[in-house]
This record gives sequence, structure tokens and C-alpha cells, in this order.
Amino acid sequence: QKITGPKLAALPPPTGPLIEFIGNSITCGAAADPSEVPCGTGEYQDQHNAYQAYGPRVARTLHANYILSSVSGIGAYRTWNRTGPTMPEVYEKLDFQATNSQLWDFANYKPAVVSIALGTNDLSDGDGKTPRLPFDSAAFVNSYAQFVVLVKTKYPQARIALLNSPMLNGQKRTKLQNCLTAIKTKTDAAYPSAPPVALFFFEPMQAHGCNGHPDVADHAILAKEMEPFLQKLL
Repeated sequence: QKITGPKLAALPPPTGPLIEFIGNSITCGAAADPSEVPCGTGEYQDQHNAYQAYGPRVARTLHANYILSSVSGIGAYRTWNRTGPTMPEVYEKLDFQATNSQLWDFANYKPAVVSIALGTNDLSDGDGKTPRLPFDSAAFVNSYAQFVVLVKTKYPQARIALLNSPMLNGQKRTKLQNCLTAIKTKTDAAYPSAPPVALFFFEPMQAHGCNGHPDVADHAILAKEMEPFLQKLL
């Protein structure tokens, strides 16, 4: 909750560019670190380690600043087990809570790159309790494409990158990547004079964290994969 000491001083903020990482539990670094509290024990957040998640790791390697705009379980048109609230519905909120009237001040930060990693939860089979319709590619593409437009209105100069999910394999992986390609095509056509949307596809991985999530070592692999891609965008 706090750190006290006689000679504490704030570190000066790095002077490099800013990367915003939008995403779900993977981007959060959720369920990644059972080193102090084993998987399946304690509270959900006890295995959380945002500092060692792929985004902050690759940003530090590239001497960039970073901000995480991520919510566990969230998606572009539905969550992992419900219809919402979705990232497009909460992105402008101060605390990512749909019912909060307080909005985030987008003038505070101007990212050079906005990395968006959504889709894992949209393609989820749910919790087995709440009724769940089959994945709707058209609804996903439409909602996601509108969200990209929202991000572009907030940061007109930023490069937009769409990421797939290292947790999806087989047909789900192919389906997501086809949808992301369609969103890129749609966005590039709507903004012909802007730099094109970039796509980055992680290699599929057998995750070693809690509940099928990447652990700290897995995040190191993801960061290493992503490093040359982000370096080129910056």
C-alpha cells in the first residue's frame, strides 16, 4: 500500500516514446506469477505481475515509456463469459468501469504506438454456466473496427498495431487472424492517407501460468518475439 523511507525520491520519467498496450488478462500480466501465492490459492490478483508482462518488458528493452489499458476477461464484443461490458464500452472511463461517469483525460498521454490485443475472450467457450452463443465474426469485426476508429480519434498520430493471441490454437487462431486482417483492411480503406494498421501474430504457446495463462517466463518469450516489430514501428 505504501513505501516509506527517509530519503526517497521519484525516478525521473524516461525520455523515450510512449507505447499504450490495450488488452485483456494477458496484457495485464494476470495469473503469471505464482512465486509467492501458488495457483488456485489466495485471491485472483495474487498471481498478478504487470511489471513482468510482455508489454512493460518490451517497452523497457526499447527504452520506451508504457501505459497498460487492460482488463482481465474483456473482449471487443463480449467478455470471456458474458456479453459485456466490452473494451469499447469502458475504454474512455477513468477506471474501466462502465457505470462510472468520470472519463479519462486523453490529453495527458500521447502514445507513438497503440498495441491492441483483443479476441481471446471473444472466442472463449465461456464458463459452462452462462448461456453463450457461437462466436460471431461479423459482430466481432464490426465492434473491433469501431473501437480502432475510437482510438484513432484519441490519438490521430499514433501507429496502431493489432495483435493475435498466443493462447489460441487451431481454428480459433485462424479465425482471429482472419478477423484482424479484415479489420486492418477496413481501417486502412477508411484512412487512406494515414500509416497502415500493423498486424503482429505471436507464435502459439503452451502457457505455464495459472488457468492457462502465460507465466513470467512465457511473457519473456512474447516480449522477445514482439521486440523487432515494435522497434520498427517506433
